[in-house]
Amino acid sequence: MRILTLSTLFPATSRPNFGIFVERQTSALTSVRDFAVTVINPIGIAPWPLSMFGDQARLGDLHNEQWGELDVYRPRFTAIPKIGGRINPDMIARAVLPLAKKLHAEIGFDLIDAEFFYPDGPAAMKLSVALGIPFTIKARGADIHHWGKQPGCAEQIVEAADKAAGLLAVSGALKADMVALGMDADKITVHYTGLDKSRFIPFDRATEKDKLGISGPLILSVGALIPRKGQDLLIAAMPDLPDATLMLAGQGESEGDLRALAERLGVANRVRFMGSVPHDDLPALFAAADVMALVSSSEGLANAWVEALACGTPIVASDVGGIRELVKTPEAGRIVERATNAIAAAIKDILANPPSREAAAASVSAFSWDENAHQLAAFFRAVTNNTISSS
Repeated sequence: MRILTLSTLFPATSRPNFGIFVERQTSALTSVRDFAVTVINPIGIAPWPLSMFGDQARLGDLHNEQWGELDVYRPRFTAIPKIGGRINPDMIARAVLPLAKKLHAEIGFDLIDAEFFYPDGPAAMKLSVALGIPFTIKARGADIHHWGKQPGCAEQIVEAADKAAGLLAVSGALKADMVALGMDADKITVHYTGLDKSRFIPFDRATEKDKLGISGPLILSVGALIPRKGQDLLIAAMPDLPDATLMLAGQGESEGDLRALAERLGVANRVRFMGSVPHDDLPALFAAADVMALVSSSEGLANAWVEALACGTPIVASDVGGIRELVKTPEAGRIVERATNAIAAAIKDILANPPSREAAAASVSAFSWDENAHQLAAFFRAVTNNTISSS
């Protein structure tokens, strides 16, 4: 099968962590017999003069490239910051269509695979009509929880879901949220994330902690520094965890406010801002941590949950997304209210009663990129066969 993957999330040489899990999934699929994938990664550029400033200025450096076995194309589309969300699918489709037609004439795609529900899904719907081939959409979390509530966007999401040949969700909980928006449950397949089982393994915690120069309990939080991830609640819990160090791996718009909060609470010397950590460096960080805490207001199924557990590190997480599909035993961690006292109590409980690393890792033993790829291949074959047989 020849798959055209459309994804606004995809890494590049200059931003290797951006959409890394889309890349891992797509690369794994290419290893399945009789599958070939071409990636179009549209890049949204703000109108001049906004395109000259900040992160926007660096987007102009993103170009087509060979990423492993994948050909990655990066056409530009106009993206108006803050207010342009509802027109992004149209802008993407217009920018991508000439390239998609050219590639389709050369390769002959069987299916369009949209890797984020919005704006990728509605854009894929438009490309599907133009190319005369079916499309599928994968939901990952924020694309449903945020964009599914935005006027002018929610309607496009539901329309694309209705016209798609099939839909994917990263957790059963996210599938339920999609159904609540009006999507057909029978079209939605739960497709869990993958895991590199050769790298995310339980290293010796004391050794890894020593490499970081940390003594005492280490709490790690991996995720973008944005309001919905809840790092402010973790910092607010630190006065109740006087011997602990909190390490924040990620970057984002909230960093200044989080630093100010840590100073105000007198815990700045115990909160480390690590910036964007290369994905290859995460296994050692997860292994060093006594607890991986992520108390988001919304998630699909956070890859950081799965990777932390694979390294033998229990998690403390809010009751969102697919967390109950992972944390089924005390060895895997605790599910808490998004309240400082509840977070601190859960962390203290784990520190006082640490599970064996093997028991924590066992909770995600079924996760692998190989399994992820074979499930995805089976899904693509099924929806393509159904489309052909019903046409």
